[in-house]
Amino acid sequence: MPWLTLKRAPKTFDVRVTTMDAEMEFSLEWKSTGRHLFDLVCRTIGLRETWYFGLQYIDKKGYTAWLKFDRKVRDQDLPHEEPVNFLFMAKFYPEAVEEELIQEITQHLFFLQVKQCILNMDIYCPPEASVLLASYAVQAKYGDYDRSVYQPGFLCNDDLLPQRVLDQYKMTPQMWEERIVGLYADHRGMTRDEAEMEYLKIAQDLEMYGVNYFHIKNKKDTDLWLGVDALGVNVYEYNNRLTPKISFPWSEIRNISFHDKRFVIKPVDKKAPDFVFFAPKLRVNKLVLELCVGNHELFMRRRKLDSMEVQQMKAQAKEEKARKQIERARLLREKQLREEAVREKEELERKLALFQDEARMANDALLRSEETADLLAEKAKIAEEEAMLLAQKAAEAEQEMNRLQVSALRSEEEKVVLEHRVRETELIALRIAEDSERRAKEAEELKEQLIKAKENEKFAKDKLIELTRNPLNDTLGSETKTEQKKETQYGYPQFNYMTGDAITNEHLRELDMRLEHELSLSMDSADNSMELLSDNDVEQLSREIEKERMEYMEKSKHLQEQLSELKKEIEVLKDEDKETQYDKLHNINVEMGETKYSTLKRIKAGTAKARVAFFEEL
Repeated sequence: MPWLTLKRAPKTFDVRVTTMDAEMEFSLEWKSTGRHLFDLVCRTIGLRETWYFGLQYIDKKGYTAWLKFDRKVRDQDLPHEEPVNFLFMAKFYPEAVEEELIQEITQHLFFLQVKQCILNMDIYCPPEASVLLASYAVQAKYGDYDRSVYQPGFLCNDDLLPQRVLDQYKMTPQMWEERIVGLYADHRGMTRDEAEMEYLKIAQDLEMYGVNYFHIKNKKDTDLWLGVDALGVNVYEYNNRLTPKISFPWSEIRNISFHDKRFVIKPVDKKAPDFVFFAPKLRVNKLVLELCVGNHELFMRRRKLDSMEVQQMKAQAKEEKARKQIERARLLREKQLREEAVREKEELERKLALFQDEARMANDALLRSEETADLLAEKAKIAEEEAMLLAQKAAEAEQEMNRLQVSALRSEEEKVVLEHRVRETELIALRIAEDSERRAKEAEELKEQLIKAKENEKFAKDKLIELTRNPLNDTLGSETKTEQKKETQYGYPQFNYMTGDAITNEHLRELDMRLEHELSLSMDSADNSMELLSDNDVEQLSREIEKERMEYMEKSKHLQEQLSELKKEIEVLKDEDKETQYDKLHNINVEMGETKYSTLKRIKAGTAKARVAFFEEL
C-alpha cells in the first residue's frame, strides 16, 4: 500500500481592520507581513494613493503604534487577542489637499478622519468655523437642501459640532441647527466630493491640522511639545499647542537619528549646532523617527516629477471629473426641463380648478334663479286664487245687499237696521273691492317679476354656456398658442365643450386626460432633447467651469461675510467662564492678525543656529 503524504494546512489568525466608515475581517497566514495585510485592505476598498495611510494599533503596553510593513504581523508587539484589531488611518497629510489628493476614496477617508478629529477636539476649530464646516458636512451627507423634505429637527441625531463649542454658548440645539441650515442652503448644487473638498480646504488652515504631537524636553529639562507635520518639525510651549515657537522645515534638515531617549536633528547648515531633545520613552523616539522619515520622503516626492502611476491616476481622475461634469450638466438641464413641465402642469391644473369653480358658481346661480322663478310663479298662482276668491266674496256681498234691500221694504222697523247693515255691507264691499284691486295689482307685479326671473334664468343659462365655451379657450388659447400648434403637430385630441346647462364629469375627465397627455409629451420631448454632449461641448463646459469658479470665489467672499456676522450674532450668547485655553490663545492670534501660515513664516526667519539657541533657552 503506497504511503499517502498529507500537506498540513498553514496556521492562520484573524484580524479586524476598521476604516472610518467600514469594518473588515481577514484570515491571515502566520507568516503574513504587514505589507500583505495593508495591500489586502487597499485592494478591498479600492485605494491607490496608499502612501498617506497606515495600520494603527494599541501595543501590549497600551501605546499607539503603526504596523511595520517589512516585518511579519505576528512578530510585532501586538496584544494577545483575536481577532487582532487595527485602525486604517491617514498617517501622513498632504500640504495642499486640492492639488495632491487624486482619488475620491482618498478624499473621503481624509474628510471622515479630519471631521472626527475636529469633533473629538484633537484639532482646535473656532466656533464660527465649526458651524461652517458642519454645513459642508451636512451637504456631503444629505445633498441639496429641500425645505419640503428636511423639516426642523432633522439634524438632531447628527454629531456636527465639538462639545467644547456647544458648552461655550447658551444656545439650544434648535438655534445651532438654524444657523447650520442657513449656511447649508447656500451650498445648493454642490456634489458630495465637492463639499468634502471644501471641508478639507478650510480644515487644512487650522493650526493643529495634520500635526502629530510628542512630549519632549530640552537640555534645561523644560517640558515642550514637538510637532511633526508635512512641512517640517515645530516646537511648542507645553501650555500652547496652537502657536509654534520655532520651526525647522524639511528642506533645512540633513539627518535625523536617536540614541536611547536622545533625539538629534542635524541641520543642512553645517555651522549650526545639532537640534537635540529628549523623549520620555524610547518607543516615542522610534515613532518620531518613523513619522519624520515618512513626511520627509513625501516632502521630497512633491518637489519631483510625478511617477507614471501618479500621472496615470491624475489623468484618469481628470477624465472622470470631466465626465461627471458633463453628466451633471445633462442631469441639471433635464431636471430644469422637468421642473418647468411640472410647473406648467400645476399652472394648467390651477386654471382648470379656477374654471371648475367658476362653472360651479354659475351653475349654482342658475339653480337659485330657477328656484326663485318657481317660487314667484307659485306666489302669482296663489295671488290669482286669492283675487278670484275675493271677487266671489264681493259678488256674494252684493247679492246679500240686494236681498237685504228687498227685505227692507217688508218692514219699516227693519229699515233702520237694514240701512245700518247695508252701510256696513257697503263698507265691507268697498274694502273687499279695494283689497281685490290691490291683490290684482300684486298679481300683475308678480307676473312681471316672473317674467324678469325667466329673463334672468335665460341670462344665467347663456352665461354658463359662454363660460363652458370661452373661458378655458381664452385662458389656454391666449397663453399657450404654441401648445395648440403642438396639438396640431402631434395630433392631440381637441376639447369639445358642452353647450347645455352644466358641465358633466365626462368632459372634466377629458380635460384631465388632455393635461396628462400634454405633460407626458412634454416629458418625452425633454428626454429626447437630452443627447450626450459632443466633444465641441467640452470646451464650452470648460468655460462654464471657469465661470463657476469665479462665481464661487464671490460666493466664498460672501460666506466669509456670513461667518463674521455669525460670530457677532453668537458672541452675545457666549459664556465667557467656559472659554478654554485654546479659545483665549486663538483670540489673541486673531487680534494680532496672526494666521497659521504667517506664524510659520515668522518663526522660520533667521538662521538655524539662532533657532537652535532659542530652543535651548526655552
